[in-house]
Amino acid sequence: MTFADLILMRQELLLTLLALVILVLDISLDESRRDFIIGFTLVSFGVITLAGFLPALSGSLFGGMYNTSPLLSAMKSVLNIGLFIVLLQSVSWLRMDLNKGRVSEFFILLISTLIGMDFMISSGDFLMFYIGLELATIPATALAAYDKSSNNSAEAGIKFIFSSALSSGILLFGISMIYGATGSIYFTEVAANVSSSSLLVLGFIFFLAGMGFKISLVPFHLWTADVYEGAPVSITAYLSVISKGAAVFILMIILYKVFGLLQDTWLNLLYLLSVITMTVANLFALRQDNLKRFMAFSSIAQAGFILLGIMGADSQGMTSVVYFMFIYVFTNLAAFGVISSISAQTGKETIASYNGLYRTNPLLSLSMMLALFSLAGIPPVAGFFGKFFLFTAAASRGYYILVLIAVLNATISLYYYLRVVKAMFIDKSETPIPYFKSDLITRISLIICILGVFAVGFFGSVYEFFHSLSVEF
Repeated sequence: MTFADLILMRQELLLTLLALVILVLDISLDESRRDFIIGFTLVSFGVITLAGFLPALSGSLFGGMYNTSPLLSAMKSVLNIGLFIVLLQSVSWLRMDLNKGRVSEFFILLISTLIGMDFMISSGDFLMFYIGLELATIPATALAAYDKSSNNSAEAGIKFIFSSALSSGILLFGISMIYGATGSIYFTEVAANVSSSSLLVLGFIFFLAGMGFKISLVPFHLWTADVYEGAPVSITAYLSVISKGAAVFILMIILYKVFGLLQDTWLNLLYLLSVITMTVANLFALRQDNLKRFMAFSSIAQAGFILLGIMGADSQGMTSVVYFMFIYVFTNLAAFGVISSISAQTGKETIASYNGLYRTNPLLSLSMMLALFSLAGIPPVAGFFGKFFLFTAAASRGYYILVLIAVLNATISLYYYLRVVKAMFIDKSETPIPYFKSDLITRISLIICILGVFAVGFFGSVYEFFHSLSVEF
């Protein structure tokens, strides 16, 4: 392996090196140096995130098992930005006594999942894809059960691991059928031998069902609310944004590159999944009071909207999905940043507990309002532009009824997002959450998110940048 080969895998290698260095520091330093490990990890990962924006090359390794291109590097950079914000929002929680002696494990598990997601995005065959998928999933189950003092966290971990095992079995069964029908697991060879045979179509349906679990598409979503509610807030944010984003990216890549000749089949399946996902998630979100369950059904509904972009089935569709996920990182993590900050200070995680929040914590209320407006797609925040391009991608293929259904669902979502805004700004409480000042790092993370919520939408060059990469891909 030459130095040029190492450059192609720079993100994965840098993340692996960082995980190993954190492990060595954990062995070498005592608990009194916990803040040093936190600071070192934040700075190092920030450098890796910036390195992801260096000019990227195209190439392949290991006989085509690993591929990279400027667009794939951009997808990984979107995930890096999301994880960096999650790390910033986790600092105050990691400094609590309940996490004493376990800071390094938290970082190593998170970085391990990101390495798996990067390999998954760059996979050139189903073997590398599955290895990356499991590397991303297994540490995530440990993270869901990370809070040893909470029975809900342990329950979340158990539900996550059993659901993941079931979905992985279904997905592997589908891959075995695809191999049986095409005689290969390499994406290029499978694409060259795709046919409308019953075995291949059935294998594809099983594969899509397995991926539906990872993205939380209805009816594969039943684990989501329970796991999100039981896991620590930072892990819930990670699962909602970074994990979902990686699954969306690889599903889109495989649909476009591998199953392009089965487009009529998967377009019909995505049409059905999009409608039921948006509708069911919105209806269940109306009934939620716990904010983490509320955000869980919100993320499921957003997954339904994302499918509209994938159904564009061209460079415009790919651009709209990557662009929306970039916006989604800032939007969703802004909301989770507020939830995390309040939960760490007061332990309150219900919508009713936010009554009168604006009177005691106006800045947090404004941050939450902007995040919810962006999730709802209200102009002029970035979420409006993200949904606009998703709808445009679907409309360009003639799916006008689907776009109408999506608009109606967006209207329903506006109602439940405004429930939280109403609680903060209009509803009164005799015992509102008292005023508190978040630590500096948490405030920095929220500032980054709010700037992203505004800037990404107004700078059209961001969309044009992703579009240029999608055309070349």
